[in-house]
Amino acid sequence: MYTSTHPVNVLKFCPKCGSAHFTATSDRSFKCEDCSFNYYINSAAAVAVLLFNDQGELLFTRRAIDPHFGKLDLPGGFIDPMETGEQAAIREIQEELGITVHSLRYFGSFPNEYVFSGYSVFTLDLAFLARTESFSQMTAMDDISSFEFIKPQEVDLEELPSISMKNIVNELIQREGNY
Repeated sequence: MYTSTHPVNVLKFCPKCGSAHFTATSDRSFKCEDCSFNYYINSAAAVAVLLFNDQGELLFTRRAIDPHFGKLDLPGGFIDPMETGEQAAIREIQEELGITVHSLRYFGSFPNEYVFSGYSVFTLDLAFLARTESFSQMTAMDDISSFEFIKPQEVDLEELPSISMKNIVNELIQREGNY
């Protein structure tokens, strides 16, 4: 029923005491029989930033690391502890592309399953529409190898490895510029 990367098939020991008596009590919770520690699988928060150029093309990046090395992606990443979604969006664009964004506006939230190191991390990806003063100083850095602009309607969805990114692009197409 569960994939091999689902937490019920990966987590074998209590993270608090190390006991092997760490059993799944549902598809998203565990309990240690030795120390009574309860562990719940919750969604991790992430951001995706939607930046358009003057031709109505959306900015995409290419992944420089696994998982999905070389695949098309939207700029963004995980939200750090005690960081807001807006702060994460600004930080991720600076880290990945070296540019500053402003005028962040919430677009929507999109669930995802991100498999990393053989483990499923369930995420809730918060998408933000953003603007920048200029793309001229943009440089691929951090965990991206390059970037390109593509009209949402022309994106090959098979190039996008995550369901959340596909759903974001589909929502952009459905709204037809009314965002």
